[in-house]
Amino acid sequence: MRRSTSSEAADAREGEGSNDRSRQSEHAYRRIKEAILHGDMPIGHQQLEPALALELGMSRTPVHEALVRLQDEGYVELQPRRGMRVLPLSPRDIREITELLACLEVEAAERTAARRLPAGELAAFDAAIYAMDRALEAGDIEGWNRADFRFHMLLIESCGNRHLVDTSKRFLEKANRFRFLTSSHRKPPVYSNVNHAAVVEAIRRGDPQSAGEIHRAHKRRWMRELDEILVRLEVDASSGWS
Repeated sequence: MRRSTSSEAADAREGEGSNDRSRQSEHAYRRIKEAILHGDMPIGHQQLEPALALELGMSRTPVHEALVRLQDEGYVELQPRRGMRVLPLSPRDIREITELLACLEVEAAERTAARRLPAGELAAFDAAIYAMDRALEAGDIEGWNRADFRFHMLLIESCGNRHLVDTSKRFLEKANRFRFLTSSHRKPPVYSNVNHAAVVEAIRRGDPQSAGEIHRAHKRRWMRELDEILVRLEVDASSGWS
């Protein structure tokens, strides 16, 4: 039996409303996550859902859906009558995320080098290295962090394995939560620029073994430096990092 035009119109409106809410939920998710990653919502930050919805300019439903996603990913905790609270990363979290990301990125470096990237994709790597060099020369640590993050994201996105990309991105974003905190306690990361440039040259040559070995050495050095920073700052497991 043919459905009435009015029923079809109602279904269409319902579908449009569902799509709009889905878009709003995704927008809220990205806005809140970005605020956490960049420290605008620091560790322990609490906010009621109605106030957050008002700040984002949308209804509570898509905001709640976004917060449920962020809770599942370990960024926030939802508390009855108290809204959401930004969760800490403990030193153990930091070390384990760094170790796992090192494994994923080395694999990505090898796969990227094996793919023989076209000139346009190599140019994106060169631009990231150039931005890192310029930022370091200017003493612009925030600019360096952004360029370095872009390099790591390019390395992951160029590997050709969708599941490796998705998994690596999640942990790279988590790692970015403590990048801002450690940057002011690091020595000028000259070695990072040198190693990253060497990885790009190995990718340009189509040399997976060298790309993997260079990046593995870089990640090991960074893990040693990170351990020294954690000890120096005397960060204990109960306090965590934002």
